[in-house]
Amino acid sequence: MLPTFNLILASSSPYRKQLLQRLGLPFVTLAPNLDESPLPGESPKELTLRLAQAKAQAIAVLHPTAWVIGSDQSADLSGRIIGKPGTHAAALAQLKQMQGQVVVFHTSLCLIGQNFCQTIHVPTTVQFRNLPEQVLDQYLRLEKPYDCAGSAKSEGMGIILLEKIESEDPTALIGLPLIALTSLFHQAGIPLTDSQNS
Repeated sequence: MLPTFNLILASSSPYRKQLLQRLGLPFVTLAPNLDESPLPGESPKELTLRLAQAKAQAIAVLHPTAWVIGSDQSADLSGRIIGKPGTHAAALAQLKQMQGQVVVFHTSLCLIGQNFCQTIHVPTTVQFRNLPEQVLDQYLRLEKPYDCAGSAKSEGMGIILLEKIESEDPTALIGLPLIALTSLFHQAGIPLTDSQNS
């Protein structure tokens, strides 16, 4: 039985929740109420770093004895932020823009608790294929990735959109880089297995 401690994922994302469940640690999810609009002149990377920390801090203030994980992601097309489309039409427009292009998905992660606060940025470079609009439309109707930055749900059918993925952390593209997170847990002294606590 793993030791219990207060771990909170500051997110309403089902994708991040599913990823964190892989580690087998007890946790709860709480959604921070934040304006996620980019600041004037803010780069996609800067946006995700700021929001990951802001999300964690917003929940940590309410639960000061907890360990809080914040994460944020944006897609970067030639320095332009590509966010969550929200609608079918916006998603189709995004995918058409990204055809044959290299897009960098910036995923940032923050862990706060017990006087510990660290933020990590994990970029993922993705080469998109050139596909007919009919294929893009069919993909969107089947997968409905309207809550995914860039509309490319790589853990599902979205993989057909992609020609190549380059990243140090394969889970970063889905929204929560677990290699980076476990590194932060080690730094913070959070046990991941029974053997570390026996």
